[in-house]
Amino acid sequence: MRRKIIIDTDPGQDDAIAILLALASPEELDVLAIVAVAGNVGLHHNATNARKIIELAGRPEVPVYAGCARPIRRPLVTAEHVHGETGLDGPELPAPGVQLQAQHGVDYIIDTLMAADPGTITLCTLGPLTNIAMALIKQPAIAPRIAEIVMMGGAYFEVGNITPAAEFNIYVDPEAADIVMRCGAPITMLPLDVTHQMQSTPERLAALLALGNNTSKAAHAMLTFSEAFDLAKYGWAGAPLHDPTVIAWLLRPELFSGRHCNVKIELASALTAGMTVADYWHVTGRDRNVNYLRHGDAAGFYTLLLERLARLP
Repeated sequence: MRRKIIIDTDPGQDDAIAILLALASPEELDVLAIVAVAGNVGLHHNATNARKIIELAGRPEVPVYAGCARPIRRPLVTAEHVHGETGLDGPELPAPGVQLQAQHGVDYIIDTLMAADPGTITLCTLGPLTNIAMALIKQPAIAPRIAEIVMMGGAYFEVGNITPAAEFNIYVDPEAADIVMRCGAPITMLPLDVTHQMQSTPERLAALLALGNNTSKAAHAMLTFSEAFDLAKYGWAGAPLHDPTVIAWLLRPELFSGRHCNVKIELASALTAGMTVADYWHVTGRDRNVNYLRHGDAAGFYTLLLERLARLP
């Protein structure tokens, strides 16, 4: 059975690759819509980028909505230093022809979940969790109707990438992340502990370019641009590819492993704000609210990614 998903995102080159992977997998995934949120760059750019990506993939029928333009309580922190001024620097993509949907993205999420049979729609979150938290605040009845929330976010063993303690998606809106962690819906988390294993080495980037279609050329340009920051930062053989792990887990869960544990979000400390405190070893009595993934098969991940991107125009 095809899994119905809504992708909540702040594209972002790695978000773009995740969206392309989902759109290239119509046998398994029914992408109902893409909802943009402020994060890597501002909401306007992210909503524009999402529309560019669906057109690149040859899927202009997938609707794109704009959600929240800022976090719930805090000033917006963005990452142009990684993703460029537009958030999708690298390829030269035309301005999108498809129009943004008029409805607010938060209202779309609420209406869609309330109209669907309970447990039939999965939320795939690739950016800050503002839209999902605001939907839960506005209509708490959606929580038991969510099949699963699968998110790229957080870290424990790898700690932070925007501060020493916090991963970017959680740090941008920790209050939103706290609301989502406590909502009661099933949650699977793809943290830096997994995504740092998925390194886009020169050999993997060359294999991507060798696919030879327009999508692969654009994807190669995206990752070649965004990897510069991480290569300088970490000194690894390749830059980590974060957000596509969310879609890969839906398609090939056997590529990943972890355990159910409790995850809480630090809100009060200026030093560790946005830290995801994962009780991986069950040293507290707190309820296990997250399927926390820690390991991934990088070779299998890139095999899947290349096989699916080869299907696109």
